[in-house]
Amino acid sequence: MMDMRDVYCQTLMEMAESDKRIVILEADLMNANGTKHFQAAYPERTFNVGVSEADMVGTASGLAAAGKIPFAASFGCFASRRVYDQFFLSANYARLNVNLVGSDPGVTALYNGGTHMTFEDAGIMRNIPGLRVLEPSDETSLHRLLPQIAAWPTSTYMRLHRKGGWKFYDDSETFEIGQGKIVREGSDMTLVSMGMVMLQETLKAADELAEKGIKAEVIDALTLKPLDRELVLNSARKTGAVVTCENHNIHNGLGSAVAEVLAEEGVPARLRRIGCQDKFGEVGTFEYLMEAFELSSPHIVDAAMGLIGTEHAA
Repeated sequence: MMDMRDVYCQTLMEMAESDKRIVILEADLMNANGTKHFQAAYPERTFNVGVSEADMVGTASGLAAAGKIPFAASFGCFASRRVYDQFFLSANYARLNVNLVGSDPGVTALYNGGTHMTFEDAGIMRNIPGLRVLEPSDETSLHRLLPQIAAWPTSTYMRLHRKGGWKFYDDSETFEIGQGKIVREGSDMTLVSMGMVMLQETLKAADELAEKGIKAEVIDALTLKPLDRELVLNSARKTGAVVTCENHNIHNGLGSAVAEVLAEEGVPARLRRIGCQDKFGEVGTFEYLMEAFELSSPHIVDAAMGLIGTEHAA
């Protein structure tokens, strides 16, 4: 599998070949974000602003105002916390098409540690009026969603799993901003996942639940804002029990978005939220961090079993 950052760069290069408006901006992380090939192919459309992320967003906003379609990328901690005011006002308030990419979400920051481990970026961005917030879950979804992001009339924020790749969807699969996918049918329990890391763990959990006689429906949210309300509601009405699974803080992320939808529509479904339990990040291996923040499949299974009890067990 290709690294997701390589899929990101390759897709942008394909888009740039037919659309001269596509430009990229980096904050001195071109090696990390895998965009050196774009720079080599399109040097006049590549802007490395140095370690100055707020300036990067301001510059991207200026380029968008001049008719360009900018993709500005940095580690998620810098692409959310550090640039929030500039992104809020210069890009979103101005109704410009500025596409901000925050890499290494949640535990995927690994050895960069607590300062770089963004469990709150999607929640921060979710507060911006009209902003689309996405997290592709594999190579195909990333490749298919990037052109839609470019064509979107206003700004987007995309979480990007940088290192490592996974191909779950077939190349013929279609995607649309604001629509999720049912990736496994079920009737006893709904598992709503977001992002590559958690979709893999959620599917493992569904397999483990199946061994216990529990048929779990698995939803890949793909877009946090706007959440695919009808997809979530229809599944929750069917199963009556929902577990949200996110590589993010449980506050103001996927779990909060699903809870809001269920409460607003009066759906009597029980809910548990798998995610960072309001903690700061730390340094560690992927395996250690998945356990330390209770994101792995056994924790999803435990949450599911806690909701529905053992009456379904074989």
